[in-house]
Amino acid sequence: MAFRREPQLLGTAEPGIAHRLTSDARRLIALLRAYWLLPILLLAAATRFYDLTAAAIWGDEGSSLLLSRYGLSELWVHAAHDVHPPLYFMLLRGWIALFGDGIFAIRSFSAWPGIVCVGLGGWLVAQIASRRAAILAGFLLALLPTAVRYSQEVRMYALLGVWLLGATIALVYWVRQPRRRRYLVYYTLLMSAAFYTHYFTALCVLAHWSYLLLLRLQATPPSRAINQPGWWLANAAIVMLFAPWLPGLVDLLQHVDQLKASGDVGWEPSVDFSSLPSMVWQLLIQDDGETRSPLLFAGLPLLVLSVVAMFAWRDRSPWRWHWLLVIYTLLPLLLVFAVSFVSPVFIERYLTAYALGLPLIFAIAVDRLLAQARVLALAILLLFGGAEVVGLNNNATVDANDQISLLVDYVNQRYVAGDRIVTSDLLWYLSYVYYNRTDAQPLLYTPPTPAGVSTRPNAYGFGTLIDQQADRIYLDRLSALPVGSGRVWLIGTADQPDEFAPLPAHWRKSGEFTAGGVTARLLLMCGMAQGQASAKVLCSQPGKPAG
Repeated sequence: MAFRREPQLLGTAEPGIAHRLTSDARRLIALLRAYWLLPILLLAAATRFYDLTAAAIWGDEGSSLLLSRYGLSELWVHAAHDVHPPLYFMLLRGWIALFGDGIFAIRSFSAWPGIVCVGLGGWLVAQIASRRAAILAGFLLALLPTAVRYSQEVRMYALLGVWLLGATIALVYWVRQPRRRRYLVYYTLLMSAAFYTHYFTALCVLAHWSYLLLLRLQATPPSRAINQPGWWLANAAIVMLFAPWLPGLVDLLQHVDQLKASGDVGWEPSVDFSSLPSMVWQLLIQDDGETRSPLLFAGLPLLVLSVVAMFAWRDRSPWRWHWLLVIYTLLPLLLVFAVSFVSPVFIERYLTAYALGLPLIFAIAVDRLLAQARVLALAILLLFGGAEVVGLNNNATVDANDQISLLVDYVNQRYVAGDRIVTSDLLWYLSYVYYNRTDAQPLLYTPPTPAGVSTRPNAYGFGTLIDQQADRIYLDRLSALPVGSGRVWLIGTADQPDEFAPLPAHWRKSGEFTAGGVTARLLLMCGMAQGQASAKVLCSQPGKPAG
């Protein structure tokens, strides 16, 4: 009886189990539909927080930290002399007050906006395409190498992406429902915040106006959104909100020569016609591509161009949403490229906020192709996603044993009270002061030219950060150093040993350490410390290594 009952019991139980499995599957699918953005945001967090502290703070990041140390009124003044508006530095100041200035904490201030950008990209695509396209867009944007890279630096580029994507979403809502004036209010606030974050926001203004003009000329029926008084009032309000900053901007433009003299502008490399495909490689692969074969070097940009062209050409929607993404992504890229033949500004990080449109375009294109040419769609998806994975690997290739932080730690551990620390370059100085744990004020070596012209930074660009302390920080002659302990640390570029030449004749090298492209040399001021026993002892053993 037991043997016969077992199949009967199993038979009666199987429908219940199958029902429960089906019910659980339906519940899981419903959860995934409701919370489709969550796994995408987790992926974005993983890529942006991975190895967040591996690379040392570099000069630009150091400038952000020094600027954020000022009070708000002083920060406003010094940012006006810098090449960027003040909002990011003000927010960074508040963030540090809450979470401290540890490297993980300060870089998190960029990582979180980077994650928000991924969410906003998915939201934008969900409004103008399908949910499947939005999911694809989210995953591709979470992996975009240039977005990951600048979500890991203490700079404003990830935050700029938040403002610009948010403003573009507000524009989409308003174009679809022009009577909902609140969307224009959101647009105004977001674009104003963007202008206070980076001057390249002007390129987004051009993109949005160009899109609305296209709607006026090409849409069926034509959209008159560009003629709406509310649109003009919103843009006038943006100008008014930015007006308090205009005097500082005008002053900065009047002192471009000082910025060039200090190296804060004018350092950008000149462009040629290979620079445009090279930029595509930078954005997707984190490599300029110039070492590749000519066929491969041209192949990736041509793939991108082909997909973008097909994407725009096949757009027959009433609102031309595809054109909005194409204009947002390509117009800034092409315009900055053209301008750079006159004044070079074709730098990857300046365009990262606009490159966020690339994965959105590819996601929608793949989604549309899946219904008609599945193999082609999957091939494009694999090529684009594969390029991103290669770029992420390049971005994560950081030698933790070759960072300037190791060099500064080396000096910190071997520092003796009274030692002097002298850096050869302002960028090294900006990095060094973040890691300095000694009671010494690092100095910046500013020797006059052979013609007697001062090489001290001026009050514009990075120079504004230390101009008020010029007498304490700038060192025009090594021989003018007070004796102190009789020891001097010279911090200079590793492959430029003559940066401090000629050294005083009585100085003797006692030790050397190189990391992160920088060399620290310990020198003893022999013969200069008469009456100071400690210095005499050091000089009596010139071969003894530092520490």
